[in-house]
Amino acid sequence: MTQLISAVLYPAEKSVLFFKRLPVQLFLPVLSVGLAIAMDQILPRAAEQKVVGHPYFTYLLGVTLLGYMGMILVGLKYVKWHAAAVYIAPFYAGVTLLLNVLNMLTAKYALLPVLYFPAMDRVLEVLVNDASYLATCVIYSYRLLFIGWFFGAIAGISTGILLGFSKAANYWIWPFIRTIGPIPSTAWIPLVLVAFPSVISGSVFLIALAVWFPTTVLTNSGIANINNSYFEVSATLGAGRWYQIFKVGIPAAMPSIFQGLFNGTCASFITLVTAEMLGAKYGLGWYINWQKEMMAYANVYAGLILIAASFCLIITGLFKFKNYILVWQRGVIKW
Repeated sequence: MTQLISAVLYPAEKSVLFFKRLPVQLFLPVLSVGLAIAMDQILPRAAEQKVVGHPYFTYLLGVTLLGYMGMILVGLKYVKWHAAAVYIAPFYAGVTLLLNVLNMLTAKYALLPVLYFPAMDRVLEVLVNDASYLATCVIYSYRLLFIGWFFGAIAGISTGILLGFSKAANYWIWPFIRTIGPIPSTAWIPLVLVAFPSVISGSVFLIALAVWFPTTVLTNSGIANINNSYFEVSATLGAGRWYQIFKVGIPAAMPSIFQGLFNGTCASFITLVTAEMLGAKYGLGWYINWQKEMMAYANVYAGLILIAASFCLIITGLFKFKNYILVWQRGVIKW
């Protein structure tokens, strides 16, 4: 009998010891998500809010919680995953609490104007039901963004290198760049509508222009701030002019070049949304403007969420690429 009791109690004691060893903050998201789901399911919906077909807000909370629990389980074997779960736990719990409060203000009590602040489950319903059309808009926006960003980055880096290594170019071109460059790219829209044959080509030009100026300025600045002893040593060792440019100057200016690319990328996001309002038939900027005119603010918020998520992925990818190229900065310079 004693052996039977021990066989039953030992797994339970082992489980209790396992949970005691986990940091307390790991359980904060569970409590926060559980509270949000309970309030969403128990409290009645405000009569002013449109009823949706499924409890999308609860679905979202449940999916994120499953992902978080999976991270904890993987962390039992991998230390990095455990550290990541411990690190994000307070933030995840805080965001869930904020979403819960927002859900109370909109879906449950309608304390905010219903027309401009729809319930979150209505926004999530738009993301689910209009997924294919929104995907078309995302692809259209990405095409404009990547083409414009590519040409703007190439032109900006090339112009910055030219200004940095050529005194003649710096003398003749730099005054024009200082005069024209600070003008917002969207201010050129009236001329773009006349000069370019299509909305797509005009939008690509505006995005490229937004990327070109900060990339040019910071590339030139990075080259100008290189210690002259680098070039003197390379010349002493027999390096020619082109070797100094491509093997000494450009690598040394890489941190400034990436700063210019980051600034240009942020400017390109703003320009993209504005450029798509010129007459495009697709795109996230066009979609948001169209839905705003239709007073469909649930669709507007869905478009904003897609813009935030997609642009966050782009910036994250650019940071990863920067870390790969500038591996020597790891542990020395923090971004």
